[in-house]
Amino acid sequence: MHDTRNLPVEVRPDRTLRVKIIDACGLACSFCHNEGTPVATDNRDREPGRFTGTPGPSGRVSIYLKTNGADFLPARIAADADFALALAAVRGSLPTNEVHFTGGEPTLHPDLPGLIAIARRLGLTVGLTSNGENGAAVMPDCAAAGLDRVNLSVFGTTPDELAAVQAPRLANPTLAARKLAALDETIEAATAHGIKVSANIVIPGRDHVERVLRIIERHGRTVTVRMLVSLEDDGASLEAMQEVVDRLGGVPERRIVTAGASDQRVRYRLPDGRTLYAKSIRPVRLPSTCASCRFNNPDDCQEGYYGIRMYRAQDGPFMIGVCIQRMDLCQPLGQFVMSQTCREVSAFREDETARLMRIHHVPTAAK
Repeated sequence: MHDTRNLPVEVRPDRTLRVKIIDACGLACSFCHNEGTPVATDNRDREPGRFTGTPGPSGRVSIYLKTNGADFLPARIAADADFALALAAVRGSLPTNEVHFTGGEPTLHPDLPGLIAIARRLGLTVGLTSNGENGAAVMPDCAAAGLDRVNLSVFGTTPDELAAVQAPRLANPTLAARKLAALDETIEAATAHGIKVSANIVIPGRDHVERVLRIIERHGRTVTVRMLVSLEDDGASLEAMQEVVDRLGGVPERRIVTAGASDQRVRYRLPDGRTLYAKSIRPVRLPSTCASCRFNNPDDCQEGYYGIRMYRAQDGPFMIGVCIQRMDLCQPLGQFVMSQTCREVSAFREDETARLMRIHHVPTAAK
């Protein structure tokens, strides 16, 4: 990528909680990490230790499951008092100003507006990551409930491109065409109701450059486009992002760093005035939790410490995790808020914020 060392730097302290609200999904992408959990529908009759991340009847995968030690199935989170109390407990133990709903596919949740409303009543900004398959139906009510933004995962502009990254059962161009039409309808519905929309595009290597350029051409005038480095990157992903930027004539303007988590991005200005982001992973580790981890090396640790995630175990408690490659580190919520891990996360956020602000001589900004 361009040398960004001399760019202005914006430091954003990590104040976000990711919440997996549902496991169901109408796609079966070959690279899905499923927030670290097993695919529930394919593992209902399996005991912990026998969960599989390889395609079952659904065709879906969970790419880290073979080695991440996940020992619970994810449940759908209800929009009820238990969820409100869980959010309040996290906010009471760690400074939190944003909740970000994930899945599975959040727009398939039968009461997504209810979940949004609960988070908003607690004073939290709400975003979600979606493939857009059901967004047009729910965006009006989500906007009314207070949804701030939606990050849409975009895998192609043609049915063949989308079908190419699906399991065989769903690798059907006709079905893919319906999914792409649904994505377009979601973008239209979200923008019409004042919801900020971003298009997230994972770019594994240079053979994906043309696909990404087509996505930017198709969607880049109505949404903010963010290129994401592949978590299994060996350098090819960053090289491909650079080629996209070069082809478009992008000029780097600002580097944005999330203090206390591995997220970072560079903002580019395109010749026509549009904005493009290139998002990558910083080699961030929790100082104690990650120190002795078997994945703590440049090759095996693919996401770094990205922040905390909330789940609900089927027939069990809310769970808090700190790594999708180490789901064995998940703790019940009540245990987590009293734990050394919680104190470590809190201290790490503050320490890294202060360090980055000092290094770059910049004030912090609210996330």
